Amino acid sequence: LSPVPLNAALAPLEWLLGTWESDEPGEGTFPTINHVGQPVINFMFNAFQIETKKPLHRECGFIRLKPGTNHVAFINAQNTGLVDIEEGELTENQLNLQSCSLSRISFAKEPHVHQMLLFICQIRRVLRLRPDGKLEQTVSMATNNEPLTQHLHITYQRTS
Repeated sequence: LSPVPLNAALAPLEWLLGTWESDEPGEGTFPTINHVGQPVINFMFNAFQIETKKPLHRECGFIRLKPGTNHVAFINAQNTGLVDIEEGELTENQLNLQSCSLSRISFAKEPHVHQMLLFICQIRRVLRLRPDGKLEQTVSMATNNEPLTQHLHITYQRTS
C-alpha cells in the first residue's frame, strides 16, 4: 500500500510520525506485575477503501484468555474514538463476544455507540476460523438511533 496523505487536521501532530526506537535501554518495573509472558495476543484490524486505499476503519488491542478456562476478553480501541471491552467464550475456532464496558472520546462523531443498562450489550463480535483457513469477523452494534445491526463483516487471509 502506498502511504495515504496526512489529514490536514493532524498537521500539528506531524512531528510524532515515524518509527521510534530508544537510543538507550528503557526501564519498566512494578512489584506486582510480570511484564513478560502474559497470556495476551496483540491484534490490529485495518479496513481500506478498495480503489483509493483510503483507510476506513482501524481497531487494535489485546485478546486475553483466562488460564484454564474458555473465558476470553477482547480489549479494543478504534480510530473513531470508541474503546470497549468485550467478553465471551472460545468454542473450538470461534470467539463469541459481547461488550461489557464502553467509553468514547468527548468529541466522537454521532451517532454514538452506548451502553444502556448493565448486561445489555451494544456491541457483539464473532471471530471464526473457517474450514478454508480464512478468519471471518462479524461485528454488530447499536447506536442511540439504531437497534443492534450488523456493522462489519470481513474475511481475512493469513499472509505469513
